Amino acid sequence: DARVVVHFSTRGDDGRWAVELREPDGRGTTRARAGRRGEEVRLPGGGWLVLEEPLSARGERLWWARAAGAEVPAVLREHGRPIRYSYTERDQPLSVYQTVFALPSPDGTGSAEMPSAARPFTARLVAELVSRGVQFAPVTLHTGVASAEAHEPPYPERFRVPEASARLINAARAGGGRVVAVGTTAVRAVESAAGGDGVVRAREGWTGLVVTPERGVRVVDGLLTGLHEPEASHLLMLEAVAGRAAIDRGYEEAVRGRYLWHEFGDVHLLLR
Repeated sequence: DARVVVHFSTRGDDGRWAVELREPDGRGTTRARAGRRGEEVRLPGGGWLVLEEPLSARGERLWWARAAGAEVPAVLREHGRPIRYSYTERDQPLSVYQTVFALPSPDGTGSAEMPSAARPFTARLVAELVSRGVQFAPVTLHTGVASAEAHEPPYPERFRVPEASARLINAARAGGGRVVAVGTTAVRAVESAAGGDGVVRAREGWTGLVVTPERGVRVVDGLLTGLHEPEASHLLMLEAVAGRAAIDRGYEEAVRGRYLWHEFGDVHLLLR
């Protein structure tokens, strides 16, 4: 039997897990490995996964799989590690991937990848911003496993915009303030809760929203985000917020200034 690395992406409402199979190379993981309907993958500790169906008709990178003989959160706590990016030299502890805004999850599930735009924030910085009148509206979006090779649009993800945050965002807009999202995940969550009238309402569930220049943004006036590859689908969201010309100018400057790309890289601010 061939060894594989299993990336656990998202737990579905029916208890199944969205997973990605990858070929191990000893440093991180290389290319995605195609799965087959009915394929079984043994887990450490005696459990196993059964691949049941592709997550989307767009392709067979992510599969819905059902676990048997083991509780996935327990397996991950004992045998798992955070997703390692190919440009990093070694595994990092989970704390490196968590930001100041991270909250513990009662069932041990949450985002599969790091919400990297919030990495520059510290408790001290947040306190200083609050003292200067900046307000924070907490939202949740559990990120799935992205594809660095295919640059696919994001799959449906679980999100929550609570009532208090919806009121705060609407009050800021009514008072002439700006709504700046910390990361593309926050944009997706807030825009998923916004109606055609631009009013944000408390909402939770799954969102399949893909923010593009054609769709535009209804609420967000800007965002903090990292630097993405030219083919990345995230760039469509950035263009929807700031326009193509601003994106091009920013990336030209980033190349000249040798800014750092990817999850552990630099962050820039885009405004409408």
